[in-house]
Amino acid sequence: MGDNDWKSRLGVVFSTNPDFQFDSREQESERETPPPGKQRLIVAIDKRNRGGKQVTLVKGFSGREDDLQDLGKQLKNKCGTGGSVKDGEIIIQGDFRDRVVSLLQTMGYNAKRGN
Repeated sequence: MGDNDWKSRLGVVFSTNPDFQFDSREQESERETPPPGKQRLIVAIDKRNRGGKQVTLVKGFSGREDDLQDLGKQLKNKCGTGGSVKDGEIIIQGDFRDRVVSLLQTMGYNAKRGN
């Protein structure tokens, strides 16, 4: 299959360079998680599309998905409520903005309260 394996090149844009060689090595999709002090997190409240219920959103996390899941689990445990992690955001059921900001700051994150 070698050079004719078109499935491995599906996301590649056409190149007019005759010396272009497609590099089929796996690119690292998981980026390294920066230290907590270099992350700027925004804690906001949201009521849209939730049947009038309030949720606390934590936005701005950059890093690996596993680290985001761990942070979400810690915040849910400390707040004593449910929630989830979707699309790079931590969703916590209820209005816990002040508590989440203080928890994140004690963990070393640069957290700011939004709206």
